[in-house]
Amino acid sequence: MSPTASADVVVLGLGIHGTSAAASLARRGARVIGIEQFAPGHARGSSHGRTRMIRRAYPNPVWNPLVESAFDAWERLEAESGQTLVHRTGGLYAHAGEAQLQGPDCTLIDDPRELAAAMPSFRVPDGYRAVHDPSAGVIEAERAIAATRRLAEERGAELRYGQHVRGWDTTADGVVVHTADGDVRAGRLVIAGGAWTGRLVPALADVLEVWRILTLTVTPGQVAGQPPALGAFSVDRAEGLLFGIPDADGNGVKIGVDAGEVWDPETPVAPPTAAEIADLRALLARVVPDLDTTPVEAAACLYTMTADKRFIIGPLADAPEVVVVSACSGHGFKFGPALGDVVADLAEGVARLDLDFISTARRGV
Repeated sequence: MSPTASADVVVLGLGIHGTSAAASLARRGARVIGIEQFAPGHARGSSHGRTRMIRRAYPNPVWNPLVESAFDAWERLEAESGQTLVHRTGGLYAHAGEAQLQGPDCTLIDDPRELAAAMPSFRVPDGYRAVHDPSAGVIEAERAIAATRRLAEERGAELRYGQHVRGWDTTADGVVVHTADGDVRAGRLVIAGGAWTGRLVPALADVLEVWRILTLTVTPGQVAGQPPALGAFSVDRAEGLLFGIPDADGNGVKIGVDAGEVWDPETPVAPPTAAEIADLRALLARVVPDLDTTPVEAAACLYTMTADKRFIIGPLADAPEVVVVSACSGHGFKFGPALGDVVADLAEGVARLDLDFISTARRGV
């Protein structure tokens, strides 16, 4: 066992939110140690895979400022990394009944001809309308997390992979994290444990539920799957939201369903079965009928869900030196670099009253 290490802040979990927090804290001059139980790029959590969606269309205006900060943060990360990380493709979000999404420059379309013109390859179901979001697009997720990791390390953060955390305690002057390789002491602790957050923070165990979610990616290079014929999309269904990401940069069209069975994260995620793949192909053929649905990848990942799909971010009431960032619920990746800045503020003791709607206090913890 190595001797006790020390830092200003220790970050548990190095998915997109933990890595972004480490990078933001290191940018401000903090001594940061990040700890992750798996290897970089592992497939046991929620941050792997090539692409994610970004959009301004959200259910409630309370999200709008945070969404705007996310777009700004991605632009900054692109400038810092020298890489293209976001492709603007536009998006159509189909629903039955009243409009469920709003946002800057977003418009409701109910004329089938206008829907077809906005996204020719996407077939909105009969009787549905859609919210058009011209700012929506695709995040190069794999590229983004690698760039964030590199920037964090260049700024001096020490990122440790393959290190198992046994627990943590508060102390008179901060926290101590117990790992299989020794203790780490710090003034502040950030818990970005994804599917393991309920284990690291037992007070949240009954609030968070982990789901197994399936995605399918098909052969890239098809005109029907590329912008402007196809952009980001979703179809609201009783069986779960069907979401889709276009082939913006040779990644292939990806779809998934925002619903799944409850899963124990300690168990490796079971890959999609032949029947599940067939179901996803049928769904894709229904909404993008001109697309060859031959799969190049079928994958499973974990969503860490709350009942209202809002995040849980903030200090713990009984341990204010500990900041939790559980920004999952199926739509958290797009906020990665922005939430890194939020966590850095909170770890420095800066109140973020603008985020009361996703705060730990709102959950009573």
